[in-house]
Amino acid sequence: MKLTRKESVRRRHKRVRRQITGTSERPRLAVFRSNQHIYVQVIDDTQQHTLAAASTVEPDLKSALASSANSQAASEVGKLIAQRALAKGIQQVVFDRGGNLYHGRVKALADAAREGGLEF
Repeated sequence: MKLTRKESVRRRHKRVRRQITGTSERPRLAVFRSNQHIYVQVIDDTQQHTLAAASTVEPDLKSALASSANSQAASEVGKLIAQRALAKGIQQVVFDRGGNLYHGRVKALADAAREGGLEF
């Protein structure tokens, strides 16, 4: 029986999350990718608390972008989350691609976050 794309992503995400957890010293950088937007959060799993977040839904970022569903938008979100995390004193994170393949928008976001100063 062939799996739908959504079910394939869900299975991969469960498999990835078995190995990845965010701690206070090294929180998890979680990515969610929809058809139109991309969302990213820095999460401390031990305290179950979101430390920083960014997405293409934010009004100031949304107005500056031509499209919110391309690699350029994802790289802008990556730069923004890096700035917000560094402002909170977070330099090292564990990357959680959210079950998506490390390609396209997810890769652009990760590369921009690395350029912004995050280490993972």
